[in-house]
Formats: sequence, C-alpha cells, structure tokens
Amino acid sequence: MVGKVVAIEYDPNRTCHIALIEYEDGERRYILAPAGLTANDTVESGEVVEPKVGNTMPLKNIPPGLEVHNIELNIGQGGKLARSAGTSARLLSRGMEWAIIVLPSGEMREVRAECRATIGQLGNAEHQNLRWGKAGRMRHRGRRPQVRGTATNPVSHPLGGGEGRSGGGRHPCSPTGGPAKGGRTRSPNKPSNRRILRRRKSKRYGQLPTPKR
Repeated sequence: MVGKVVAIEYDPNRTCHIALIEYEDGERRYILAPAGLTANDTVESGEVVEPKVGNTMPLKNIPPGLEVHNIELNIGQGGKLARSAGTSARLLSRGMEWAIIVLPSGEMREVRAECRATIGQLGNAEHQNLRWGKAGRMRHRGRRPQVRGTATNPVSHPLGGGEGRSGGGRHPCSPTGGPAKGGRTRSPNKPSNRRILRRRKSKRYGQLPTPKR
C-alpha cells in the first residue's frame, strides 16, 4: 500500500526527525525521516518496490551499493541498526541467505537477507553540531548534575578524599570500583559476534580484533 508523506515533524525523544505517513485506507503511521524526503512524497513497503529514498524492502531485493538505514537484525523484529540522525549503512553484497553491510562505525557484519531495511540516509545530519550552551537545557531533558569522584568523600567514592586535588592514585573508576574508561563493554559471548566479519575502528585501540567464527 502506498503512503503519502503528510509532514516532517520533530521528535523530542530521538535525534532524527520523523515523517507522518497517511496510507490509502486513511491509517496514519510515523517512520524515521530520511534525508531528501519532503511533504507530498510517496513511500512504499513491500517485497519488490522501487529502490528510492524512503521505501522499505528486504535486503535481498535492494541493489548492492545503496545506503540503507533502520535495519532489522532478526526477521520481523523491527529496525535496530543505523537509526540516529545523519547515519546510514552501506549494503556491500547480498545472497539468497545472508547480506553483508558496512555500519557507520566501520564494522562489517552479516545480516539475514530476509531482514528489511529502508533506503536512504537519515536526515537532520546537523544534529552533531548542536551546542547545548547552558546546563539548564540539559536539566530540561531530565539530566541532573553529576559530582566528580575526586570531589567526594572517601566513603562515597574510591577516588574521593585526600589533601587538595588528587587523582586518587588509581585508574578512573565508578563509585562501585569498576573501570570507568577504556574497558570493553560488549560481551565476548554475544551470539551475534560470529556474524561480525570486521570489527569497528576504535579511537583508543585502533582496529579491534575480529572475533573467531
């Protein structure tokens, strides 16, 4: 069923904009708004549709080399990858069972060819240049101030206490003593690790090792 874009709207709960779609039967739904999609444009979702910006189809039917976003990891689960403002993944190749995509982080991974994705790059790419300007804008978002560990008492934080300013004599850590910087947070036993063909590039560690298949 073909849907018509009614308006491009702001969503306070995400970085990208959303598009209000009205379908032929009168039903209205929201989708993530890709760059270049404007009011009165038409979008369509199906097995075989025209590969234009805003249309959604399985990866096995998308021409290789196109930019896609809102990619499913499991069939029918809903979009999980490349959903923030200005991001997109590139479809490198596809087969009957698996498709290979390159994520914005540089990670290359396999995804089921039956998983769906939307063509195009997400809009509002200027969001990364936003300067919040004052603490009050963060308070309006519900984020309260955080006290530095070195400014607390020894009973409240491992880095607290000492005469004058001090680094605590240890690596940065959380209030419970766990490493706060540089530690890898991804589980090494995550089932989807074996579908990663090339790990992302890290500013701290360079090229991360590729997990064993």
